[in-house]
Amino acid sequence: MRITGTALTEPGHLSSLLTAVSDAEQAGFSRAWLPQMPTLAGTAPWDALTTLALAGQRATRIELGTGVAIAYHQHPLTLARQALTTNAAVGGRLTLGLGVSHPSMIEALGYSYERPAQYLREYLEILIPALAGEPVDYHGTRLTAVGQVDLPTAPAPTVVLAALGPRMLDLAGSMSDGTITTWTGPKTLEHSIVPRITAAAAAAGRPAPQVVAGLPVMVTPDPEAGRASIATAFAIAGQVPAYRTVLDAEGVSGVADVSIVGDEEHVVAQLRRFAEAGVTEFAAMPYGNPDTVKRTTALLAGTRL
Repeated sequence: MRITGTALTEPGHLSSLLTAVSDAEQAGFSRAWLPQMPTLAGTAPWDALTTLALAGQRATRIELGTGVAIAYHQHPLTLARQALTTNAAVGGRLTLGLGVSHPSMIEALGYSYERPAQYLREYLEILIPALAGEPVDYHGTRLTAVGQVDLPTAPAPTVVLAALGPRMLDLAGSMSDGTITTWTGPKTLEHSIVPRITAAAAAAGRPAPQVVAGLPVMVTPDPEAGRASIATAFAIAGQVPAYRTVLDAEGVSGVADVSIVGDEEHVVAQLRRFAEAGVTEFAAMPYGNPDTVKRTTALLAGTRL
């Protein structure tokens, strides 16, 4: 299992996002993931793919990933064009993480969230060939696409899906290169997510999937206080139905209970537990004050499992 980094900064400052990616490269991480912050009433956060195209000009070695772009935000041909452009700009280092977000966030934009797995399947049936430069003539029940993204010098990025439930995991295994999860503990990964996506990939004749797990990590001598701060910062996650399901499956009350918090020895032991669960990449979110983040980042970047 390799350990990579997630850039968590104030969404209002583009320069801080670019710096966060450069810092991840300088720390020694092999990949930096950038979340696409949700579009809510009155807010319009920076676009993750555009930000990564810019960040890749400063950080010239590190792999880059969206964690995740939202399918409902744009037509699949448009996303294919943007992802290919970004991947060309960063020299083929992009992984396109893609998801469907959550009902409240999509319905707030005026879209229906009915049957999201069906929507994503149709989306991928357009997106995957479009990323390969193939002509598309698709007429589904939810989406229509006729056209071609003709960018022959732009390599197709790897695609992984935000998948937690059975249907989404089946899609991720059969149609993409893997999954990226969040707020999901090792027990749920080991007993539900890894077996399901692995079986789906095998049934489709695809290679073993990537399983990327993203969680906050804090190296601290006071884990109780550390968990309290994470619980406060991410309290809303426990109210989102999809996340509530995986937290309940893990048998915990909130995000703080699946986050990795403690001294160096404890953190490494917990990371090893994720590796044993079948996770191929741990996308760490170093959390805390600047000194704590620095200490956490140093441990994570130097750990090999």
